[in-house]
Amino acid sequence: MGAFIVWRNGSVVAAAMWVVAVLLGAAVTWLVAELDRRAYGYAERADDLIVTHGVFVKRLIVVPYGRMQFVDVTAGLLERWMGIATVRMHTAAAATDATLPGLPTAEAALLRDRLAQKGEERSMGL
Repeated sequence: MGAFIVWRNGSVVAAAMWVVAVLLGAAVTWLVAELDRRAYGYAERADDLIVTHGVFVKRLIVVPYGRMQFVDVTAGLLERWMGIATVRMHTAAAATDATLPGLPTAEAALLRDRLAQKGEERSMGL
């Protein structure tokens, strides 16, 4: 809509302001997306997996290995093209499901195997 108004009025100042606004919006969007990507992290401990994420509100998720039902690795078309995948850990409680997006494909497969093995070892005692 804004581009149409600038085109109809024909003002150079209005066109320049529109271009600056679009570029500024794109830069802010890219910055927030990059911060969100960098905010994801995980740590494997002896009895559980810790997943952290969040730019403005930091979230910490602790998933015990014995409570994991299954570990899912997915990669859409764009993710496959970029060589990355998303690892999802599913538990009985939906609130503790954890996601790790943007991992390299090889690292995601190794993480899935390690988590599945640790989950099987811990669930034997239940």
